[in-house]
Amino acid sequence: MDIRTFTVDSIRTGLRKREFSAVELTTEALRFAETENPKTNAYLRLSSERALAQAARVDALSARGEDAGALAGVPVAVKDVIVTKGLVTTCGSKMLETYMPPYDATAVERIEAAGGIILGKTNCDEFAMGSSNENSAYGPVRNPVALDRVPGGSSGGSAAVVAQGTAVLSIGSDTGGSVRQPASFCGVVGVCPTYGRVSRYGLVAFASSLDHIGPFARNVSDAATLLRVMAGRDERDATSAAAPVPDYTALLDGNVRGMKLGVPREYMQGVTSETLSQIEKAVERFRALGCEVREISLPSTGYAIDVYYVIATAEASSNLARYDGVRYGMRAEVKGGSLIDMYRATRGQGFGAEVKRRIMLGTYVLSHGYYDAYYLKAQKVRAMIAQDFTRAFEQVDAILAPVSPFPAFKLGEKVDDPMQMYLSDIFTITGSLAGIPCMSVPCGVTREGLPVGLQIMCKHFDEAPMFRIAHAFEAARAF
Repeated sequence: MDIRTFTVDSIRTGLRKREFSAVELTTEALRFAETENPKTNAYLRLSSERALAQAARVDALSARGEDAGALAGVPVAVKDVIVTKGLVTTCGSKMLETYMPPYDATAVERIEAAGGIILGKTNCDEFAMGSSNENSAYGPVRNPVALDRVPGGSSGGSAAVVAQGTAVLSIGSDTGGSVRQPASFCGVVGVCPTYGRVSRYGLVAFASSLDHIGPFARNVSDAATLLRVMAGRDERDATSAAAPVPDYTALLDGNVRGMKLGVPREYMQGVTSETLSQIEKAVERFRALGCEVREISLPSTGYAIDVYYVIATAEASSNLARYDGVRYGMRAEVKGGSLIDMYRATRGQGFGAEVKRRIMLGTYVLSHGYYDAYYLKAQKVRAMIAQDFTRAFEQVDAILAPVSPFPAFKLGEKVDDPMQMYLSDIFTITGSLAGIPCMSVPCGVTREGLPVGLQIMCKHFDEAPMFRIAHAFEAARAF
């Protein structure tokens, strides 16, 4: 039994034909994950007891001839910023190293209700702040494609377990590209759905107006299946949308002939030659599939990095104020000191350098005398960026672009240069600011064998055509 070869469909078929049981599959998945994880450090912990209990439930339903769900028996890994009842959730931080959530995130509830098996929690940049997965308090994740390279961040562990084959599916969070960029670097499919499509209930907040939960998979169909399971209105999250959720997989007909696809000129600059070559080949493949490809402009793109690092850090400063050593999480021991001394020691010891940097930036832009000059102005420019996309989608059905200007870089290469690290997300931040659905689909490799991802972006709640475009491209590449 080779976990690396399984898909959602093959597991469903195998269970139906009684080629294996869910318990047998889960046992093998846990064994393989434990064996392989030392290479990548992608899992922080496995949830063997919970996984096997869920697998037994799936087998019992199947034995009675009942439908066990769209994800019956499928091993799924969960990023460690998404809470899981009875399973430690650290957010990759010392601040929460012993935190045991009393409830499950809505996304986790829906995965298990659909028969999915929660295999374990994946490593990530601390509080989802990073682009390389080198900011975790529990060590960096290594890219399974090339172990001396980063897997991308902040959801690097979730991308790595799917690429390594130790999970069939996984979920991560995307605030400025944290699903799409790791998917690109690791050569898997990663989806950032429309803001509000998936409930954020149980997602530990980084930047509340930008945070999304999204799936990773080895093919488009599996990603579409997982998103459909998680999507939909949740009364516990006021920002979740009541928009109907289509059957994404039923719409994967491979027909994209006549669709209008835009390539923004601003996204084809500052890209390494090998990345650019793979994106251009992808564009030509769409032309061969009968699509009309035209150049478009998203003129406010140049402001995106500045806008993002004002808004995201401001919201992070507010959200992370709750980690004070009083209510939950770690508390530094300070003998004879004041309450302020305890706050200072707890936050100083509990947070890593990148989290501290973003808290300080966010506190500054929200401070008296600077709010209007930075935060308020950034929100106005954010509206301009969103308007760029609105106008673009009046001309085209979808937008094609690189995910990152470059492929996976070496561990340690950018860790001391925050600006260069931030620039790795320059093409993903815009979609996050606009709240539109975006995804990364593998489109080729460099001469060194490093994956390159193609980004597909559509208008709000148009995940169905986005998946159809990605699926047609995936099939054409396979052919």
